[in-house]
Amino acid sequence: MSDVLRQPAEISYQSELDALKAEDTGKKPENWSLSPQAVVKYLMGGTTAEGAEISAKYIGNRRLIETAVATLATDRALLLLGVPGTAKSWVSEHLSAAICGNSTRVIQCTAGTDENQIRYGWNYAQLLAKGPSKEALVPTPLYRAMEQGTLCRLEELTRMGSDVQDTLITVLSEKMLPIPELNDAVYAQRGFNVIATANNRDKGVNELSSALKRRFNVVVLPLPDDMNEEVSIISRRVAEMGESLELPVPANAGEEIEKIVTIFRELRGGETLDGKITLKTPSGNLSTAEAIAVMVGGLSQANWFGDGKFSAEELSSNLVGAIVKDPVQDKAVLEEYLETVLKKRRDFAGYYHTMNEVL
Repeated sequence: MSDVLRQPAEISYQSELDALKAEDTGKKPENWSLSPQAVVKYLMGGTTAEGAEISAKYIGNRRLIETAVATLATDRALLLLGVPGTAKSWVSEHLSAAICGNSTRVIQCTAGTDENQIRYGWNYAQLLAKGPSKEALVPTPLYRAMEQGTLCRLEELTRMGSDVQDTLITVLSEKMLPIPELNDAVYAQRGFNVIATANNRDKGVNELSSALKRRFNVVVLPLPDDMNEEVSIISRRVAEMGESLELPVPANAGEEIEKIVTIFRELRGGETLDGKITLKTPSGNLSTAEAIAVMVGGLSQANWFGDGKFSAEELSSNLVGAIVKDPVQDKAVLEEYLETVLKKRRDFAGYYHTMNEVL
């Protein structure tokens, strides 16, 4: 096993990508490693003609992935939109791995991101010694993607200031990046495109300008509608992360995941699954990603401090932490849920008692 904590998708799933390349006879857009049909198969899962199993990276509506791949095969950029925890970054990474074999050209957008991190920077020692020159220029992931005709990922685009966001307009519309200091420009090679992710629910969101919005094709990734689908997603990710962390997943994982998903879906939806009791909703999103984090935290606790099995004792602290983001409002919401719902469910007795202890 590699000493690297987390390998890029193109390395972790190299055997699957190689198997798809070996049988891929479809027409490929310029500079693509796989045909659009093979890219969709890589994301959605399946079996090759030689019998190689391709694991599903995204569990959901196939049409959404087809739309995303079809967008990237044009000169129009792709914006994956959705609430936190809907696998936007995961899909973005795997699309890049399958299409160009490199998912590491990524810019993490924050409130502190400036134009130099998007366009290019300067090596100031070289700049002082020789003045503006190609040698003094420091290319960004976007710059390199344009030069080499690959994809660039921009994570959490709306975290970035609106004035910095608009730096992308020239790149997306003209497919070129001016370098006025050198009286030059970088022109995008065929195969270049941008995958951005954004959510519209978190605090600190900067709305995209209408000019920038027009240059993206938006694909909205929803939370799973079906409980079984959500349980399947969480089970798969917990198994993958358990293998990566060398932590064995207990045999009772599926049973406990169902309980966590039940709690999350009821609080998220504002009513019990049978629709008989109306509930207050907490301030957090209680997304699938949060549920995965609860289970992985519990997995670590069960293996290092317990008997290796999942129980309410291992999961409750992480569960309360995921639900109670506001110590006043969310605590009151959870206390009411415990007394009106979980207290009456025999299967959830362990959670009722341990979560009250944590609170």
